[in-house]
Amino acid sequence: MRDPRLQTLAKNIIGYSLDVQSGEKVLVEMIGSEREFVVCLVEEIYARGGQPYIELTDPSVRSAMLQSATKEQIEHWAEMDLKRMKDMSCYIGVRAGENVSEMSDVPEAQMKLYDMYYRKPVHMEQRVKKTRWVVMRYPNASMAQLANMSTTKFEDFYFSVCNLDYAKMSLAMDPLQALMNRTDRVRIISPGTDISFSIKDIGSVKCCGRRNIPDGEVYTAPIRDSINGTITYNTPSVHSGVTFENISFRFENGKIVEATSSDTRRINEVLDTDDGARHIGEFSIGFNPHILTPMKDTLFDEKIDGSLHFTPGQAYEQADNGNRSAIHWDLVLIQRPEYGGGEIYFDDVLIRKDGRFVIPELEGLNPEHLK
Repeated sequence: MRDPRLQTLAKNIIGYSLDVQSGEKVLVEMIGSEREFVVCLVEEIYARGGQPYIELTDPSVRSAMLQSATKEQIEHWAEMDLKRMKDMSCYIGVRAGENVSEMSDVPEAQMKLYDMYYRKPVHMEQRVKKTRWVVMRYPNASMAQLANMSTTKFEDFYFSVCNLDYAKMSLAMDPLQALMNRTDRVRIISPGTDISFSIKDIGSVKCCGRRNIPDGEVYTAPIRDSINGTITYNTPSVHSGVTFENISFRFENGKIVEATSSDTRRINEVLDTDDGARHIGEFSIGFNPHILTPMKDTLFDEKIDGSLHFTPGQAYEQADNGNRSAIHWDLVLIQRPEYGGGEIYFDDVLIRKDGRFVIPELEGLNPEHLK
């Protein structure tokens, strides 16, 4: 007997998020040991007339592979997988690994090769831009531990978040998207943060269960050279298996000219991957009412109620400032009072204070209206 919650989630992903049509090819990549959910996805793809293709990935094996992989080997690997990705209509990435730090002992130089010569062409350039895609996590014991919950309690939390009424949320996002589209100047103030930039004419995108599960954000991008000031993030973030805390960036004319963290040397190595890694490719406001605390998982943390993220690296073409990079690192600042509070101004008008929207047209995005 399959878990009905998994069946509901699979149905939502295949029917709502991806809207799989008859004859379409769907690549499902399961990163970890979970199998029941893969079966649910396969059944739903067939029910819609689609064609499922399955990739089962073990993070520990990938870590071993990357330890000594050459540039030529990674390029050949990317060539094979890029050919497959080009043949797909849809992609589903499910992360169910048992150890979030599995890749932490891969040398940074090797991770740069992977980011530049595999992840960038296969995922950033082809999958993100040219397929319909969803990426998500799976509720296992490892993830529950990161959230400081029992496995059973975390599963209940997970399904309440992931099976949210995203169509309802989408309607509530419309006024924020419209406001972003007509805004020029943005200023963000929080403890250790005072940063200003322009988003004029960049456009914005609603994220309402079509690409990420869970979801709940509207994003744009700053004009590349318009950023000045300092931002200090208050949410830990895992990059290539390494946890970074107390991250702070100082900007001059759009470029990160000073970066510090709990591992200042390593964060600067990441930012030196390429020129675009020291510029910002995304600014987004998060408001999922069920996600309140960080769990060192970007898919959840970037949607935290009362949060924003300010992302070094690649911009999305749907809201494009021209920044290109092998990196796209969503770093999160929570502005609710228990995290120090903060304010967001659009064209000198306060739109959100201490994590709550304060102008009438945006009040529908406050948590009591979305649950």
